[in-house]
Amino acid sequence: MERTFFIIKPDALKRGLVGEVLSRIERRGFTITDLRMLTATEELVAQHYHHLTDKPFFPLLVQYMTSGPVLAGILEGPEVIKSWRDMMGATNPVNALPGTIRGDLATAPVDGIVANIVHGSDSREAAEREIALWLGK
Repeated sequence: MERTFFIIKPDALKRGLVGEVLSRIERRGFTITDLRMLTATEELVAQHYHHLTDKPFFPLLVQYMTSGPVLAGILEGPEVIKSWRDMMGATNPVNALPGTIRGDLATAPVDGIVANIVHGSDSREAAEREIALWLGK
């Protein structure tokens, strides 16, 4: 069994899409072992996206991720890291295929903000780091 970290981002909460995202997770057979609602601080976002802090779009990313509450949690299941990332679709919703969460639910970027509904860790190491950072586990 593998575990990964996921976030349902502020745009999903604002648009009432939490149930749809959670339903897709459950239908896929993943187990949600932790789920918390919180509002990210600028510091938390900077730690999470430490590899992007020097990018010109970083201030917009911080603005987006701190614009409202998020749901942060842990998913468990066989090959859940790759499966969840496949379910999410491409980072930019414009490039996300139909059938993926971003392809079906996210909107095209507006004013440089890529509001893309969800996040998922890209490796076991990232998952453990992000779980510790966001959930203290």
